Amino acid sequence: MTPHFDDPKLRPIADKVTAEQRLSFDDGLALYRSHDLLGLGYLANIVRERLHGDTTYYNVNRHINPTNVCVAACKLCAFGRQKRHPAAYQMSLEDVWKRAGEGYTEAVSEFHIVGGLHPELDFEWYCQMIAGLKERFPKVHIKALTMVEVGYLARRGKLTIEECLRRMKESGVDSLPGGGAEIFSERVRRIICDHKIDGNEWIDTARIAHKLGLKSNATMLYGHVETEEDRVDHLVRLRELQDETGGFQTFIPLAFHPENTPMHHLRTTTGFDDLKNIAVSRLMLDNFPHIKSYWVMMTPKIAQVAQRFGADDLDGTVVEEKIYHDAGATVEQTLHRESLLRLIREAGRTPVERDTLYRPVVRDETSFTVLV
Repeated sequence: MTPHFDDPKLRPIADKVTAEQRLSFDDGLALYRSHDLLGLGYLANIVRERLHGDTTYYNVNRHINPTNVCVAACKLCAFGRQKRHPAAYQMSLEDVWKRAGEGYTEAVSEFHIVGGLHPELDFEWYCQMIAGLKERFPKVHIKALTMVEVGYLARRGKLTIEECLRRMKESGVDSLPGGGAEIFSERVRRIICDHKIDGNEWIDTARIAHKLGLKSNATMLYGHVETEEDRVDHLVRLRELQDETGGFQTFIPLAFHPENTPMHHLRTTTGFDDLKNIAVSRLMLDNFPHIKSYWVMMTPKIAQVAQRFGADDLDGTVVEEKIYHDAGATVEQTLHRESLLRLIREAGRTPVERDTLYRPVVRDETSFTVLV
């Protein structure tokens, strides 16, 4: 049965999707400019079910943010603080190791570690932190430090990016998160994050990580001052690097939360925006295995609906997420495993617990086993 599209410009794109042909830059613009959300969702769901059927993945993870002290002062950020700010904090190594063990009864399979660009914590401190976690929790996958943090620590330590990543891997890092990509457009980065590495440096750092055998995720921050062209350019550049390295596991579209940032005058994204970005991402990133609807950013309800708009991953239990809550996120900081299962099942999907590398996990109440 040929579907009806309210937007006739989706018809030739639908033909490409059916034939499993790659979409062009202009196709990406047409998708973003379309208001036929159900049509976009229909096409994205074709790709999603072609890749994953009815499966929706989740994991049991814990976020650790060792410090919010940051030298960058990005306009997009409500998390970072100057060192003398009354809300600034810095965990000791012992604090990090203790925090990692809190709530460990659910048998956490992943530590997700990101933080500010601290002017005094050096590369050796981070290596000790990671090695200490690996020693205490040898079964837990450590997903640590964004490309931005890697670039900053490499410069401070007078190391090449490759040297820095090799040392991180030797210390116990298993993969890298996808944060800090924001939007690759030079114009946009000058406005929202001019003290960070630029888009080319982010891409180059990811390339080196992948060639060293470190998988990573990738993100895109949308809903601020970027254009539709900027979004499509971002997706195409990620797709090109994935063609080259195959090192990306998951793409996570992140909605900008303007509250408590210097850009607080901007409007928040709508559910329509969020679902559209999930759908367009799934359609454009044909070589990315997974698209995640991050419930912390989208709310659990929108993330649940996104499982019918191209997403196949709901993220995890998270436990004490700070960065987006500082920017005004109002959802709980933790979703228990049973809540994730309910969201997935009520969306008509089959929940599969995974580890960070998307290998199925089986568990009892206090431990887990990865099915290789």
